[in-house]
Amino acid sequence: MPEGHTIHRLAAEHQLMFGGRPVSASSPQGRFAGGAAVLDGRVLADADAHGKHLLLGFGDDRVLHVHLGIYGKYMFGTGPAPVPVGVVRLRLEGAGGYADLRGPNTCEVLEPGEVKLLRDRLGPDPLRADADPEVAWRRIGRSRTPVGVLLMDQSVVAGPGNIYRAEVLFRQGVDPRLPGRRLAREQWVGIWADLVVLMADGVRAGRIDTVRPEHTPEAMGRPPRVDGHGGEVYVYRRAGQPCLVCGTAVAAGELAGRNLFWCPGCQPPAG
Repeated sequence: MPEGHTIHRLAAEHQLMFGGRPVSASSPQGRFAGGAAVLDGRVLADADAHGKHLLLGFGDDRVLHVHLGIYGKYMFGTGPAPVPVGVVRLRLEGAGGYADLRGPNTCEVLEPGEVKLLRDRLGPDPLRADADPEVAWRRIGRSRTPVGVLLMDQSVVAGPGNIYRAEVLFRQGVDPRLPGRRLAREQWVGIWADLVVLMADGVRAGRIDTVRPEHTPEAMGRPPRVDGHGGEVYVYRRAGQPCLVCGTAVAAGELAGRNLFWCPGCQPPAG
């Protein structure tokens, strides 16, 4: 599932291609025909993201809400849109080009009150200027749940997925199995600040890179990482490989049904 930086990039791409101009909306697949008819011909007023949720606002306060889920994908193109290929849930077309949406978990038109309900159930997003990390800390600081689970809970922190979860906890030296209520406040401050920087870097680069300058392939004289997820990382999907910092073999396990990666040397269990 795409992590939050990807959704913010999608919002920016929609704004650049369609912002302030009327769009043509259709559902070649047919499953979103009613919603497309509501949006057809309207002006895209703003494109926003909150965590993993894309929110496209139109001039009459209607909002297109898209959650890609595991299988959802967008394809953008310039010039006249070609005949749809495959199962296209929604096609938006404008003077600058087109956007095809396939296989989303959610694609719906929301009223203003429904948008508020959605936002209210999401935690603060490190990529949003209006985010308040204290909201997340109030839940984390009193929870018995492991911090590695809490960081994946979108109602606690909106946006991070498995990669950012693994990497930020490594960078801050926190055992992902540590109960939230045993996390020190200064550790949370460091985690949040790191997420803000790392995820903003992800928006700019279009991929997740988390290693510090001294641990890049060039600095260490090692081969670049080759992985479908791209980017240079410390522990994510590096099980059994030596830690780039201490040399300990990266450990792997499962936590709340999700793959977990950490370094036993750099992230020792709390005493």
